[in-house]
Amino acid sequence: MRKNVADKANRRAMTVVVTGASGRTGSRVAEAARAAGLTVRAASRARGFDWEDPTTWAETLRDADAAYLMYPSDVGSPAAAEGVGALAREAVGLGVRRLVLLSARGEDQALPTEEALKSSGADWTIVRGTWFSQNFSEGPLVEGMVQGELVFPAGEVQEPFVDVRDIADVVVTVLTSGDRYAGQTLELTGPRLLSWREAVAEISAATGSTITYTPVPTRSYGEALAGFGVPPEEVELLVDVFETLMDGRNAHVTGDVREVLGREPRDFADFAREAAAAGVWKA
Repeated sequence: MRKNVADKANRRAMTVVVTGASGRTGSRVAEAARAAGLTVRAASRARGFDWEDPTTWAETLRDADAAYLMYPSDVGSPAAAEGVGALAREAVGLGVRRLVLLSARGEDQALPTEEALKSSGADWTIVRGTWFSQNFSEGPLVEGMVQGELVFPAGEVQEPFVDVRDIADVVVTVLTSGDRYAGQTLELTGPRLLSWREAVAEISAATGSTITYTPVPTRSYGEALAGFGVPPEEVELLVDVFETLMDGRNAHVTGDVREVLGREPRDFADFAREAAAAGVWKA
């Protein structure tokens, strides 16, 4: 009983910086952290924090106890390694040693960013996520699905789609567990494998409408992105990342969510039913 009371007191006193706090994972991390009794310091441009302007970092980090790092655009970009490394070193210098980085499972391009964090002197934990379930319900894929078709360069490869709420719960558990997960890399997956075609079929069943999946070559997808005005350097990075990840390397599940949280990860079918009930894919 005394230990539980002490744990709750420590959580109330703990201030966590959450980068990307308005984004797909950061918003859930912030919500889960507040629910756990932590004080959340949201880091965003609207609040004076800018990944591209190091002069804005100290004010956000000062007097915090820990930070969740989510680099915008992609963790595998060259700018990510430089930015995460520099911010981590500044955080450590300000006494914020407990850092959790969101990385991408199987993305070779993200390894330099992970190494930059490891060499910063921080008490680090790396959380590698698989493809998010919420990528189907939030972001650029939604428009096509509302119109009845998902065009994507995933072929028929299988993926253990992970719910971002599980990522958030793991991050908060890691942050509030002292040094238990320091120096560890966790790979978070859902409970089962699905191809993109099967995932879209489950969404179709949940919505009661017909949504088709059309696989396309990665280069063709990149050309389409360029046509929509995506900058050339970002297109090249995304093409490179997709070509890396869609080779089946992630076609297996892990037990890390269960090990950290003591429960099974959320299933994709549950996500699909909840999002459909919320009207995500209604025209």
